[in-house]
Amino acid sequence: MARKKFLRTDWRFHSKLGKGRKKKQKYRKAKGRHNKIREKMKGNPKRVEIGYKKAKKGREKEKKIISNIKELLKTKKGEEVIIARVGRKKKIEIAKKAKEEGIKILNLNIKKFLEKIEKEKLKKSQEKGKKEETKEKVTEKIEEKKETKQEGKQEEKKIAEEKKLN
Repeated sequence: MARKKFLRTDWRFHSKLGKGRKKKQKYRKAKGRHNKIREKMKGNPKRVEIGYKKAKKGREKEKKIISNIKELLKTKKGEEVIIARVGRKKKIEIAKKAKEEGIKILNLNIKKFLEKIEKEKLKKSQEKGKKEETKEKVTEKIEEKKETKQEGKQEEKKIAEEKKLN
């Protein structure tokens, strides 16, 4: 059965209360003296009362908020948890441990998250290798320049000596 929709008084007359705008349809308790919803008159929207609650099967389980590995280890296999606002290092550790334990994290796709981190590590290592290569190339170029300068100075000395002899 679909969830019962409880509507506010006069919602069908005003746009700001939800006429043609589903997002604006929010329930507010009817408090007026002659209010038709409060008096439960026929043909008006239902009022929130005891008895409309879903069966236990349909309700969601309790979720734990986890901020470190110790709290994660207290949870059982198959339970659903939510990671609190934690840094990247802790998040990685928690995700790896949850994957091992078989615990589902609701606000994080473990597989996707760990793959993304691995890709970033690979990129960093490749960039590091490129940096080392470029450093080597730069040092080689500097050495070549020094050598060419020295060769040029030696040639100038030879030319100067030849001029003196002539």
